[in-house]
Amino acid sequence: MKHPGKTLCMLLFFSLLTTTVYLTSAVAQEDASLFPPNAEPGKCYAKVLIPTKFKTVKEEVIKHEGYEKILVIPEQWDWEEKKVIVREATEKLEIIPATYKTVEEKVEIIPASFKLVTVKPVFGTVEEKIVDKPERTVWKKGSGLLDQVEGTTGDIMCLINEPATYKTLKKQVIKTPATVKRIDVPAKYKIVKKQVIDKPAEVKKTTIPAKYETIKVKKLVTKAQEDRIKIPEVRQTITKRVKVSDEKMSWRPVLCQTNMTKDVIYKIQQALKDKGFDPGPIDGAVGGGTLKALDKFQAKNNLARGGLTYETLKALNVNI
Repeated sequence: MKHPGKTLCMLLFFSLLTTTVYLTSAVAQEDASLFPPNAEPGKCYAKVLIPTKFKTVKEEVIKHEGYEKILVIPEQWDWEEKKVIVREATEKLEIIPATYKTVEEKVEIIPASFKLVTVKPVFGTVEEKIVDKPERTVWKKGSGLLDQVEGTTGDIMCLINEPATYKTLKKQVIKTPATVKRIDVPAKYKIVKKQVIDKPAEVKKTTIPAKYETIKVKKLVTKAQEDRIKIPEVRQTITKRVKVSDEKMSWRPVLCQTNMTKDVIYKIQQALKDKGFDPGPIDGAVGGGTLKALDKFQAKNNLARGGLTYETLKALNVNI
């Protein structure tokens, strides 16, 4: 059986080698120092990949703009009786009677007016483009010649800009506001015939009283009015992710031969299996299955990758 400490050191070495693969979605920050800062005796350290940190924020946007609704209160009319003369008073002569003629008179029975008609507002839908994921830079592995420098081999890495991504939000806006249209209503008239004196009587005059007729006419009681009601805007809250910090490489305390036992490896394997990440046989020895399960767990939970950090142990609820 392999020594657990030695096996874990191989794990850390393998993880550090595979870190360059993970840099396809990371921004590596080069450290000028070859050793971890503020290191404590009895602890092991490794440069691990700290993932990009995001936070979810809420933003209030306008879903429907406010507008003004107009209600028209129509005019009120009533009928009333009006006495009009249809024949004037005359005088009749006993010797030469008066002569008459018939004339027509135009009488207004409904005066001219107007009415107000509401023209409803016209709405339209517009699209607003908002940032879903902000622009960022990532390292991607390149291809090219490998130069031997004092027996070591360096990989070629390329720093590439990844553009921001957007999402479209639809909302309603007023294209044409509500208005009131005025429609004129003409007056109505009635033709009334009446007799007038064509030639008055001579010599003896006899008075003939005037003749009246009662007709109904339409009278405006209350003018048309409008009532404006303000409809407030409707707002909604959307959520979006905002980047807090970029991915980077940083020194972190890790488990190694100094602070690793077979019992700890057994606990890690059991914890991975309990959380749905199959490490293979739970035997207290670090193998390929344990490495793959550990890496998948760290990626799934947005943890630092490239070493068995204390942050990962805490997420697995493993105490050492």
